Amino acid sequence: MKSKLSPEEQSSLLDTLKTRFAKNMHRHKNSDWKDVLAKLEKDPSKIDVLFRMEETGGEPDVVVFDEKSKELIFCDCATESPKGRRSFCYDRPALDARKEHKPANNAIDAAHEIGIKLLNEEEYRALQALEAFDKKTSSWIETPKKIRDLDGALFGDFRYDTVFFYHNGASSYYAARGFRGLLKI
Repeated sequence: MKSKLSPEEQSSLLDTLKTRFAKNMHRHKNSDWKDVLAKLEKDPSKIDVLFRMEETGGEPDVVVFDEKSKELIFCDCATESPKGRRSFCYDRPALDARKEHKPANNAIDAAHEIGIKLLNEEEYRALQALEAFDKKTSSWIETPKKIRDLDGALFGDFRYDTVFFYHNGASSYYAARGFRGLLKI
């Protein structure tokens, strides 16, 4: 599938990603930018997704390269929850349930529009094992159906040198809560 970005936009993004990749080798030990670029060039539509991740403040970077599956995983590595994705409730039913003071969007729909998925608890912990994220903010995470069916949703953050997970009503939203996503290539 062909990229919808202009050659200039694509080149600028790839330069940004390459620079970030080189500055943060602790996130992807034993990975080589040439291999990352080759995978991206095979599927230019993924470059569009990375552009949307970048555009919303996610600062995507490679966090895993699975030797077995040859799968590359990009994740939002902004120090705090991406600025362009904050003040959203959890999902569409939560948004629809709000009678007043509705947020602009919800995390699940926004992730889908970008082309990523929210991190689950295991993925969020793995990201936090690379370095500390969300020291001042928090991020919605994939919520198990059992909890969501009871109108709840989960989010995580990093405080006191520890990863914490909490709950809120799915229709709640806060200026310091957004979401992180990942993209598999």
